[in-house]
Amino acid sequence: MPKRQKSGKIKDKWRSKAWLIVEAPPSFGSTQIGYIPVTDVEKAAGRVVETTLYDIVKQDPQQYVYKLYFQITEVQDGVAKSILKAYEYSREYLKSLIRRGSSMVTFIKDYTTKDGITVRVYVVAFTQKRINSSRKHAIRMAADKVLQEKTSSLTYDQFAQEAVLSKIGSDIYNEARKIAALRHVGIFKFKIVKGIPVMASATSILETTAKEEESEEEVEEAEEEDIEEEAPTS
Repeated sequence: MPKRQKSGKIKDKWRSKAWLIVEAPPSFGSTQIGYIPVTDVEKAAGRVVETTLYDIVKQDPQQYVYKLYFQITEVQDGVAKSILKAYEYSREYLKSLIRRGSSMVTFIKDYTTKDGITVRVYVVAFTQKRINSSRKHAIRMAADKVLQEKTSSLTYDQFAQEAVLSKIGSDIYNEARKIAALRHVGIFKFKIVKGIPVMASATSILETTAKEEESEEEVEEAEEEDIEEEAPTS
């Protein structure tokens, strides 16, 4: 007869795990971006946590289409410190930008920031009408020029903020629109290829977006005042 298997207690693996709060770097407001279980705290470094720009700044719901990937670098008192490892458009958003009768121009290249971090940058441009290969090449050269100027003068921390907030994409757009009529230009993805950045910028992305929102409100208020002054009185 077959021997009966000894019935032992089933171990609950979840009870043996430790839970860590994952914190974004200071340049991203030190926001809590996740709560993850780990078997060994010492092996937590290297894990990547995904979130969105909206989860960080909590302003425009459309910011859900911008995905951020934070990599854990160390753990201190149950809090996992991280750096921004990569950024990208969501697949759905990128597909929504494609239109018939227009051209899509892509450009990929590695750049080294002021603090020695090598980052791979992916640029995409959508034109209003179809364009030939020579204009596509000119748009790529325009993007390369802007990116070389930016990466040579900015630390990775500064570059990441400007790329995530579409400031660099706007600079590329202003340069490339001299070549063809454009519908959209942006950095749809970037990631660290080499190096570990120190992301401790004194200026947080939350402060930057708050200042931009205040300036937009001031402009809107000024425009409303101008309209009221121009309105004829009865």
